[in-house]
Amino acid sequence: MNRLTRRIGDASARRPWVTIAAWVAALALVLPLAAVAGGSFVDDLVAPGSQSEEAMELLEERFPEASGGNAMAVFATPEGERIDSHRAAIEAAVARIADVEHVATVTDPFTAGTVSPDRRIGFAQVAFDVPAMEVTPGQITALIRAIEPVRGNGVVAELGGDAVFIKAETPTSGAEAAGLLTALVILIVAFGTIVAALVPIALALAAVAAGLGSVALLAHTMDVSPAAPTIGAMIGLGVGIDYALFIVARCRENRAAGQDSSTALSNAMASSGAAVLFAGGTVIVAMSALAVTGLSFLTSIGLSTSLVVLFAVATALTLLPALLSLLGDRIHKQRRRRLRTRRVKKPEGPETTAWWRFAHHVSGRPWPYLLAASAAMLALTVPALRMDTSFPDAGNDATSTTHRRAYDLLAEGFGPGFNAPLLIVADLRSPGVAAEGIPDLARRLADDPGIASVGEPQFSAAKDTVVLPTIPTTAPADAATSDTLARVRDLVPDNVAVSGLTAMTDDLTRQLADTLPVFIATILVVSFLLLMLVFRSIAVPLKATVMNLLSIGAAYGVVVAVFQWGWLSGLFNLEETLPIASPLPTIFFAVLFGLSMDYEVFLLSRVREEYDATGDTIESVARGISVTGRVITSAALIMAVVFLSFVANPSPLVKMMGLGLATAIVLDATVVRMVLVPAVMALLGRAAWWIPRPLALHLPRIGVETATVPPPPEREREPALGTAGQDQVR
Repeated sequence: MNRLTRRIGDASARRPWVTIAAWVAALALVLPLAAVAGGSFVDDLVAPGSQSEEAMELLEERFPEASGGNAMAVFATPEGERIDSHRAAIEAAVARIADVEHVATVTDPFTAGTVSPDRRIGFAQVAFDVPAMEVTPGQITALIRAIEPVRGNGVVAELGGDAVFIKAETPTSGAEAAGLLTALVILIVAFGTIVAALVPIALALAAVAAGLGSVALLAHTMDVSPAAPTIGAMIGLGVGIDYALFIVARCRENRAAGQDSSTALSNAMASSGAAVLFAGGTVIVAMSALAVTGLSFLTSIGLSTSLVVLFAVATALTLLPALLSLLGDRIHKQRRRRLRTRRVKKPEGPETTAWWRFAHHVSGRPWPYLLAASAAMLALTVPALRMDTSFPDAGNDATSTTHRRAYDLLAEGFGPGFNAPLLIVADLRSPGVAAEGIPDLARRLADDPGIASVGEPQFSAAKDTVVLPTIPTTAPADAATSDTLARVRDLVPDNVAVSGLTAMTDDLTRQLADTLPVFIATILVVSFLLLMLVFRSIAVPLKATVMNLLSIGAAYGVVVAVFQWGWLSGLFNLEETLPIASPLPTIFFAVLFGLSMDYEVFLLSRVREEYDATGDTIESVARGISVTGRVITSAALIMAVVFLSFVANPSPLVKMMGLGLATAIVLDATVVRMVLVPAVMALLGRAAWWIPRPLALHLPRIGVETATVPPPPEREREPALGTAGQDQVR
């Protein structure tokens, strides 16, 4: 692996303008092509093999009018006023809605059942001739424009319904740009020069741009979730900056150790470049493992994020050495000016750093530190044991969105269950229930305490399929609604299925819960094997796996405490407590495990390098921490800032992702790296690097950070910022 990354870096550095031109050409091709040929983003909220999927397939085949998407134009007047007084304006809006493309029918908002008992709130049911997933954002915008003239004189007009919620485009907060500016400040402080600080930012932006363009093209060939670009950008910015940072820092360290610019860059690409390749590959493997769930929207998120991370690795291995070769010693400009004005002392060893002293301090008392740190991490994990999950619905979105305001108005006027309609679909061709038995089925459904009302039966043209619209008494995300759904499914005969968006998302939540253990086991096994190949050890991969699980559990706990329990909710601008989005634990695990492995690889690869040179486990850990401490801390701080910037996003799912990722990264870079690693390694001793000899003979050698570097000549020099002296060599 070292040879491969060195060759890639050397080739890019020898022909920097060709490399840069190739990247510019690639961006110039991908971005316009994505704008022209890129597909639209859509959530495929179908759990394969579920009852709701079977019911929807039956409706699409025999009763397409009932399988189309729907929206609701909701109108409301102030207390004490009736919507009848605005009848002309509302009916004109309904007429405009009927002219929107793919609108099949629109109901009269003044008929029985569509006006609240106090006649203050009414709605027009909008039925599309295409499924909700195929309704375009442009059609949603056209509907909003159709109801816009009604607003005024105290009249409220909002647009809700399944299709609007699914296709809603949530605006970004703008805080992402502030996160990048903060990252730039951190890099300037870490490197002491603007040139060196700008390089990682520029590479991350290039990687994200190319990655998101590719995601748009991917959406042309498969259904890609609307959440995929946001998650991809979040991860891409974090790892893109970090990967470039590690290589630039190692290059500056080599340069300060007396190597010329080209040698310093080549050796940095052979060592840190190999670590970047492996770390990025681990993230890609973890995200691609989302396909194990069998859910297409999670698979699309995994593939999309993997694409962005792949571009982040590619820019670090090719574009970065090209830029560094052109910059030459300007990457060290501030330091070179200082060298010309005064002599500096010979760099002292790592034992003079606070990182080295603290690592030895922990290693001298491993059990107290191990127990205290583990207890703290487990304490943060405790709230995760009470995690309540449900699929996000319109009621979880910000009140600034029209579909959330429509949701609240419908709940106020018709009850909370009105936003969680169920479709009872009966196949009259199969034995069980005949057309004559439908009224009896409706009565039995209405007798259930969780059902508020059962609508009139709707028959297909061939009279072989019937739909009973059913309204529960509780909201979509309420646990009682899931219980009602289970009772209804037990109540109906075999040829009757329950569907609708609420049933579909409930099936998704159940499938996520069922597949999560398999998904976690897959990632753990694959990651263990990869780390065993790289570090040729049994204990190190096992330790890394356990510590990553601690970080992930603590991140779960913090998210539950903030979003579900409401702790510090005002700090994160939360309007109310929320259940945890059911896809989140799965996405979290993939992302967090991959990112946690990044710092594990960068730290332990350097520790292994020091161990190969000294043969002393405790000293190698202390030296590894001392030479990577400032760089990894800066990288973790940058990634945490980038992730926290997404907490300002209006989407609750994105908020949860941002806070959880930032929490895990901070814990990984502090408690895990500074306390748990030296404590565990001290207890393991030389056994940390043990591997059975028969296994070692059959394992391929793909180590990282083990490039052979000639020792630099002794001379007066100043160490690079963020390092503690000269490279260890072998």
